[in-house]
Parts: sequence; structure tokens; C-alpha cells
Amino acid sequence: MEIRLAGSGGQGIILAGVILAEAAGRQEGKYVCQTQSYGPEARGGASKSEVVISDAEIDYPKALKPTVLLCLSQKACDTYIFDVRPGGVIIVDSGLVPQLPTSKVIGLPFTKIAREQAGGEMLANIVALGALAVFTGVVSVKSLEAAIAARVPKGMAAANLKALRAGVAAAKAYLKQKPKAS
Repeated sequence: MEIRLAGSGGQGIILAGVILAEAAGRQEGKYVCQTQSYGPEARGGASKSEVVISDAEIDYPKALKPTVLLCLSQKACDTYIFDVRPGGVIIVDSGLVPQLPTSKVIGLPFTKIAREQAGGEMLANIVALGALAVFTGVVSVKSLEAAIAARVPKGMAAANLKALRAGVAAAKAYLKQKPKAS
């Protein structure tokens, strides 16, 4: 599975990619490759992280046709949405990505959820990871919890775990309210 996480510098895109890779690799024993790229600006420039997860050895480390795209900014969505393979999953922060070129997008207000339920907007990346786990099944929530506990500073672990659980709850609520296809 090829996953691209994208947004702006300062949104924690790189950390989210590292946590996802550690959850899949260290916690679930998959082959994993994580790459990252960000603009010259420390905050506000483009940022992306790609995670390739496989049951077999990985030949190429980058996502050519992502199976999953997670966007936390309008610019990221505009830039990467057309790279997603047909039938892929596109997840966006609906509060930050109001203009969508397709209706086949899952939108949840990750930043708002982080602010209201997890203690601050800087946790939107972790809220989004919780939702990504529910929508794709690429890694378990338990594996993400272990990766967060191992990766984030000890004083921030509880807030990050709260954010992850808020994302999981929001995704499950979204799936419950979504009408079933006939």
C-alpha cells in the first residue's frame, strides 16, 4: 500500500509519516519505507511524507500512485489528488480543504476535532492518523498507540493518544452516518 500524507510545514506531516511507518514496521512486522519532503520554509511551505507498506520486500521507496492520500491543506489536495490510483482513498481535513475536485473524498474536520477534543490544533495530524487507520485498516489503532508512545516526548504522549482516539471516534461516527450503497 502506498500512502501519501501532505499538507503545510508545521502541521506534523513528517511526524505522522514516521509514526505510521513505525506502527506498520515495528509493531506489525511489515516491510516499510518512509520518505519525506518539505519546502524551504520552516512553517507554511509544502510538506509531504510517503509511506510504502508491504508484506514483501519493497523495490521502490516512493509512492508513485498512492492507494491513500491524506491532505491537511488545500494546496496539498490540489497538487496530489490526481496522483491517487483509481479506487484509492482520499481523506481531507474538511475545515482546511473546502474545494474538492471530486465527490469521492472523505472529509472530517481534523483541526477542529484536535482543538475541541484533544487540546490543540497541533494534534490534527494525530487525529487524522486515527481516522486513516479506521478508513483503510492499513494498521491497527493498537499499533499506532504503541508507535506514538515510543516516538513522541513523554510529556506529550497522553495528549497524542487522546488525539488518536478522537480521530478513531470521528471516523467510526462518519461510517455509521454514511448511507449504504445499494
